[in-house]
Amino acid sequence: EMSVADVALTPIQRGLGFSFAHYSVKSILVFLRISDSTTMPMLILDSDSIADLKLKIQTVCNEFRVTRQRLVFCGRELARNASRARDYGVTDNSVLHLLLKKLCDPLLVTVVTACGKAFDFHVDRRRDVGYLKKRISKEGNKGFLDVDDQEIFFRGERLDDNRVLGGICGDGNSVIHLLLKKTVKDFLLEPLLLNPAVKLPQAIDDMIGRTVDGLNKGNPPVRSAEGTGGTYLMQDSTGLSYVSVFKPMDEEPMAVNNPQQLPLSSDGQGLKRGTRVGEGAIREVAAYLLDHPKSGPRSQVKGFAGVPPTAMVRSFHKVYNNPKGVGSCCTKDAKVGSLQMFMKNDGSCEDIGPGSFPVEQVHKISVFDIRMANADRHAGNILTGKGEDSRTVLIPIDHGYCLPENFEDCTFEWLYWPQAKVPFSEDTLDYIDSLDTEQDITLLQLNGWDVPEAVARTLRISTMLLKKGVERNLTPYQIGSMMCRETVNKDSAIEEIVREAHNSVLPASSEATFLEAVSMAMERRLDELIK
Repeated sequence: EMSVADVALTPIQRGLGFSFAHYSVKSILVFLRISDSTTMPMLILDSDSIADLKLKIQTVCNEFRVTRQRLVFCGRELARNASRARDYGVTDNSVLHLLLKKLCDPLLVTVVTACGKAFDFHVDRRRDVGYLKKRISKEGNKGFLDVDDQEIFFRGERLDDNRVLGGICGDGNSVIHLLLKKTVKDFLLEPLLLNPAVKLPQAIDDMIGRTVDGLNKGNPPVRSAEGTGGTYLMQDSTGLSYVSVFKPMDEEPMAVNNPQQLPLSSDGQGLKRGTRVGEGAIREVAAYLLDHPKSGPRSQVKGFAGVPPTAMVRSFHKVYNNPKGVGSCCTKDAKVGSLQMFMKNDGSCEDIGPGSFPVEQVHKISVFDIRMANADRHAGNILTGKGEDSRTVLIPIDHGYCLPENFEDCTFEWLYWPQAKVPFSEDTLDYIDSLDTEQDITLLQLNGWDVPEAVARTLRISTMLLKKGVERNLTPYQIGSMMCRETVNKDSAIEEIVREAHNSVLPASSEATFLEAVSMAMERRLDELIK
């Protein structure tokens, strides 16, 4: 007689090529929840690493390539591939959430008009139906309709403008029928000034203006299929280019309106340790504010690391994720979030090897990440582009997990790149020397963030480590390695330094006394490192 477990495990065993009898003693059954709410049982070994688990998922379904996978368990991303699943607390009957990164291969779409004429379009899978309509309207000399007169159907279903093409046309070659329609638009987008005395930089004013122009023209936000939270690409007035990226606070991972159906946080803790749900937008803005230009305070000058201009805004649109629905009042139903300038790019660092990246480009991001104690720096959130001299430029994005309240989840992808073992240039050393933590904290407060003491402490300690490290001629790799854990359960050097300082001062000691203890412990550790 076949048991329920046998029924659940048999197809998984057959797909992975092993028998239940051989592995039953040391294997555990987990359930994999895909972003479309499908749940799939999977048999893994108790000793499997996260890398092993991702490979098994790819074996079961080749579409889920290892490089596209992000696994989340109990509100925490399983980000360290060398760690074992059980190190994260994965046990029998655990439910893992699988999120998929972007697909970049082009899609062939065949558009057939009501009169039977057919035309082919090659479109980025991440684009939406609204973008396809703009492409169609540009073919006016072929008899196509204006954007406002189009209605698109796929296999009998009328498609909304915000539907992403890659999610519709899974087979790569699909027929979409074109009919007529009229649309009604209703939206709101305005800057949220937490301190009215602060004037927005001209670059942000222009970005907001161009975003509003796009909405006025009826070009809706396009929800990105990638990432763990709600991310919306905002179009310009032509509908052919993106202007900005909007991330609502209530759609962040484990927030109440998260579109990826991640479980709600039970204690307010974010996806990364030391962060809070709903604070990602604030950290995105803080990252832009603290990315000081080499020349000093920001004006029109780009920051040292090149973080795109970012501001807090309020916005309403029916496209945003609102499971309970929205009313007709834009102001009442408006969402608060970060709006960041969309940067033209050739892809991300996931798409090419790091060998061709200029050393100074890697170093500018390493300085920024160390200082901000970034808990989510991976190759997918560093875009690549070309500068005026045609040299590769790296563009850092996605900073919602910067400035955490502790160092537990610090993660720097560039640690494993050869440029990280090259000493800093004199120009970079001068920039590091110019950094002033207390001025940074004052700047954040001036812009409306009541900086928590734990966050201010993180910024002070990470900047202290950066400055003391370069004084001893340490490389980005040596300094960054002190901030990142080797495994999930082994504290990093910076965590050990903080703990040593805690143990050396009285409980009622001042913050200045504690930081002095941190400084002394840090110097001892650094001096041991260079012996």
